[in-house]
Amino acid sequence: MARANVESNRSAHWRGAAQVIALVRREPGITRAAAAQRLTMSSGSMTEVAARLREVRLLAEAPAPAGGRGRPTTVLRSHPAGPLALAAEIRQEDWRCCIAALDGKTHLLESGRHGSRSPDSVLAALRRAIGRARQRYGERIGVVSLAVSGTVRADRLVQAATLGWGSVDLTTLTDASGPKLLVGNDATLGGVAESRNGAAAGAGTALHVLVEVGVGGSLVVDGQPIVGATGAGGEYGHLPFGDGGRLCPCGARGCWDLEVDGRALARHLGEAPPADPRTYTREILDRASADPHAQRALGAVGTALGAGIAGLVNSHDPEIVTIGGLAISLRAAAPAEFGAAYVDGLMAFQRATPPRVVDATHGDDGALNGAVAVGLDHITSEAALAAWADRTPS
Repeated sequence: MARANVESNRSAHWRGAAQVIALVRREPGITRAAAAQRLTMSSGSMTEVAARLREVRLLAEAPAPAGGRGRPTTVLRSHPAGPLALAAEIRQEDWRCCIAALDGKTHLLESGRHGSRSPDSVLAALRRAIGRARQRYGERIGVVSLAVSGTVRADRLVQAATLGWGSVDLTTLTDASGPKLLVGNDATLGGVAESRNGAAAGAGTALHVLVEVGVGGSLVVDGQPIVGATGAGGEYGHLPFGDGGRLCPCGARGCWDLEVDGRALARHLGEAPPADPRTYTREILDRASADPHAQRALGAVGTALGAGIAGLVNSHDPEIVTIGGLAISLRAAAPAEFGAAYVDGLMAFQRATPPRVVDATHGDDGALNGAVAVGLDHITSEAALAAWADRTPS
């Protein structure tokens, strides 16, 4: 009990510092004076906090550009020797990893295409890249935050249809003495990125829907994703919005996945199921302007997409909906069909002011940027800042 109280008091000592660092993340380049004003801190208190952050190598300061009358101030930024988050992403065709400082600025370290899609091969390549980053930055790396295209439960990948993987243990990416590993679904993390500083910034409750191979997404409340008891929440593609006679690779029947990606387009066109539904979808989008059959197929998929999103809106009641990946192009290819299905699927009270459906702004970087955000959350908690200060010589 006594030890727990000591730990709590030690963390609370860093509460003001954590608030300052969070503000620097939200507003890169903010001055010390502006930070004090935003946080309703006195000039003296802010000076004290900033000095403490400099002393333990969390933040640094540089002279602010001259801006007219008034006392000179400084710009707050990450310390060049401060803690870092390593963010990585495993996608259908490649992997990549980057490093992020406390102010959110990122630097791409490495990327590579899968020589083989076997889990052992892909994880070995990424593990080597993480090892090289740790050799370069040492104990400054406080977390490895991984985004993966698949269903995640805790630190295990349960299933990744886009990669053809079943259950995979991801803890092999780091060793027991290394930084903590955080694992998240790519669509979930894309939703985090949009809510923090993308198309849904400022919304208290935002719904994110991503279409690539199947459908994923997340409900984000106050910047935090709602992921369920084990982290597997947001598997929207496996809601029974489709034909109950169709068996999905996940094991369920009637999944929405099978109505909105390249597999659905091929079925509407009477063509064989594509080996790569994502690439096939792009091909159909490219030929649609000159092919009425492709246009009709895209209309059917646009209808299924709009109706499904309406169902999610009825369930979650978000302020705004962001769509990413191929969902953006699918809606653009069939705007009338999508719009009619979306409105028709809403409950009557929602139709007067339906939540806007807007394109995501992070594009292909959404999942990686979301992984950065979650990683920085971890290393900027009050407890993590206190632990960093304890082992940093003044």
